[in-house]
Amino acid sequence: MSNINYQIEHNPAYGFLILEIPANETVLVEAGAMAAMDTNMEMKSKMRGGLGKGIGRMLGGESLFISEFTAKNSSGKLYISPGVPGDIKHYQLTQKCALMVQSGGFVACSKTVEINSKFQGFKGFFSGESLFLLRATGNGDFWFSSYGAIMEIDVKTNYIVDTGYIVAFEDTLQYKVEVIGGLSFRNLKTGILGGEGLVCRFSGNGRLWVQTHNLYHLLNFLNPFRPTRRN
Repeated sequence: MSNINYQIEHNPAYGFLILEIPANETVLVEAGAMAAMDTNMEMKSKMRGGLGKGIGRMLGGESLFISEFTAKNSSGKLYISPGVPGDIKHYQLTQKCALMVQSGGFVACSKTVEINSKFQGFKGFFSGESLFLLRATGNGDFWFSSYGAIMEIDVKTNYIVDTGYIVAFEDTLQYKVEVIGGLSFRNLKTGILGGEGLVCRFSGNGRLWVQTHNLYHLLNFLNPFRPTRRN
């Protein structure tokens, strides 16, 4: 159950988050995501957790700073627009497990939530994604976004997802990056010619969220049409 009243409008294509923040309460928001707010809302930009954690969030695809919004004396509404058109989902964090979020997926959270980065090592390097994931812990509300709609998958034992479609997952799941069918020249050739890259194999029990579109596919499609410099 959410501690903050919220609405998600225009999802899954153009998700827009509306928070009704209780009097004198504070929420943390992705830097630059505020679209509109009531006049009693006070904003501060902070490097939450100090320089070390700020740099960690930056390596995870977020800003060095996080915006804090406080409803002064009375409740107030805050309108939030993520940087990429797509869906927005809410997750209720507890001490039971953490939420791992792909680079750039953070939208907003309660002030009682801690956001750090987790180094993926070579798993991130070989997957073509960020070397860092965001790790959200604590108790409170957490909102994350995607490119396209978000689908929730309840993983039991094993599941395979293309690396470009992962949005978030509970840390009760373990994962490893691999080539479909195993690492061999034949399987690698089949994957490349079939338009597939590396995949993540999840194991354990927990929830996983995937997006319906891959941003890198859009960038590759647009690349031939970008302006080129003429000599």
